[in-house]
Amino acid sequence: MFWRSVVGKLAITILLLVSFVLFILTILLLEFFENFHIQEAEDDLMQTATKVSVMVENHEEKSLIYETTERVKDADTKVAIFFPDNTFWFSNTSDEQLDVINEDWLSSESYLTTVLSESVQLQEQIKIPNEEKGAMLVGRPIDDSGAAVFVFQSLDVVDQTKAETTKIIVLAAGIAIILTTIFAFFLSTRITKPLIKMREAAFDLTRGEFNTKVPILTYDEIGELAMAFNRMGRQLKFHINALRQEKEQLSSIVSSMADGVITLSRNGEMIVTNPPAERFMEDWYFEKEIDTNGINRKLPPELNAILQDVIQKEEERLEEISIQGRSWVMIMTPLYDQSYVRGAVTVIRDMTEERRLDKLRKDFIANVSHELRTPISMLQGYSEAIVDDIAESKEEKNELAQIIYEESLRLSRLVNELLDLARMEAGHIQLSREVVELDGYVDRIIRKFGGVSSENKIELLIEKDISVPQAIIDPDRIEQVFTNLIDNAIRHTSEGGYVKVMLENNSEEMIVSVEDSGSGIPEEDLPFVFERFYKADKSRTRDKKKKGTGLGLAIVKNIIDAHNGTISVNSKIGVGTSFTFKIPKE
Repeated sequence: MFWRSVVGKLAITILLLVSFVLFILTILLLEFFENFHIQEAEDDLMQTATKVSVMVENHEEKSLIYETTERVKDADTKVAIFFPDNTFWFSNTSDEQLDVINEDWLSSESYLTTVLSESVQLQEQIKIPNEEKGAMLVGRPIDDSGAAVFVFQSLDVVDQTKAETTKIIVLAAGIAIILTTIFAFFLSTRITKPLIKMREAAFDLTRGEFNTKVPILTYDEIGELAMAFNRMGRQLKFHINALRQEKEQLSSIVSSMADGVITLSRNGEMIVTNPPAERFMEDWYFEKEIDTNGINRKLPPELNAILQDVIQKEEERLEEISIQGRSWVMIMTPLYDQSYVRGAVTVIRDMTEERRLDKLRKDFIANVSHELRTPISMLQGYSEAIVDDIAESKEEKNELAQIIYEESLRLSRLVNELLDLARMEAGHIQLSREVVELDGYVDRIIRKFGGVSSENKIELLIEKDISVPQAIIDPDRIEQVFTNLIDNAIRHTSEGGYVKVMLENNSEEMIVSVEDSGSGIPEEDLPFVFERFYKADKSRTRDKKKKGTGLGLAIVKNIIDAHNGTISVNSKIGVGTSFTFKIPKE
């Protein structure tokens, strides 16, 4: 709005100030010129009265006096002469209003007496008889002769002159106001134009346009202000860019962290979060069945209680939280603004894998201890029996020695498998790939298990679909895979059952399936069959004297992974189990 702008305020201020000064000056000038015109008129009348009195005093011929008086006086004035013989003479006048002034009126008033008795000059403003207008009266005595001269003039002449003067003064004041208005707008516009530019530049700065510059139009204080504004814009741009870079760097660091980070205010509002922290909060809300509408940025009550405790005690808190089957460790630390605690920063770490690895380590130690204890105990027991001569005959000693030998082989096999598995899991497995003719290669492996399957009355079958006769594999490692899978299938299949090996080789991959009609694997144990020392149900082993170590399938999986392949298992209790592995050509 114009009245609220700087231009309007400055222009109105100048106009009001000039108008007030002109108003006071006009009043004073009007008063001065009114008094001046009246005084000038009275002085003019007094001069006329003086001239007439001199003629009356120096000349006795009345006709000459009358004729000279008519010539001396102005047309709009009226002269009255009182002679010593108590007679009056009134001159002619162009002002008809003065015709009412006659001998009777002049005799009835005290003006004649005042002039004659006191011998003083008289200057007064009188009211014309029977008229609303006034007139000026000037009276002068003629020495001591008892005569007097009176000059009358209507105030209309003075009023007319005063009106003309007033018109001129008002016109001059109006012209002054118009010029002042033009000057005020010009001056205010000239002064405020740089300010308007600065305002527009300030709005540009608020919109983030830090390259905006204010033109320097003058080199006065406003020009210096424009230079300071431009300097401020450059400094602001520099600091904003520095803050943006630091913010982006901090945001990148926080976003790339594997640990969850949450910055909290005192009232529990989450200010900054990164993706791991957001996943943690989503799991928390899901676990606690909390509706997240409207509270996405508020801390849950349980965590808010920890926050308030941290703020009050100004101490770090460490909490372990289990959400959705995962273990989290939360460290909440006070966040200071100088000496004032303005919130807290929370670091949340997913410890599920560490807990799982710790459990695996403990399970591994327990399993290894368990697996080693049995053969060591048997070695110790049977060797003590031989040393104590419990076996008397040579046949008994040979039988005990055979058991010790078998247990030592089992112990050696267990240790070797542990070492192989450790090397594989450490990534130290070495593959000797070569071109293998699959037809003869698989037949040789199947023949190796022919005796064992016949002995256990299990039918060993093979199906081959070989469109590409060769494959590039490590034959020893893949034979170890076949051996483990076929051996497990035979050991877990009852008499009269079957074990079927199916081989398919094409231009893209080699697919092998080992299927049996054994007891099957429980559904809850299927995800763990490839872990070390897995033995879901030892009762499923048909040959109790030929128990496995629980490392075979773990080794199989590592060999297949080394070939960039995949292995899977399908099983049903009482129906059988099928292991399938695929090795790609590329």
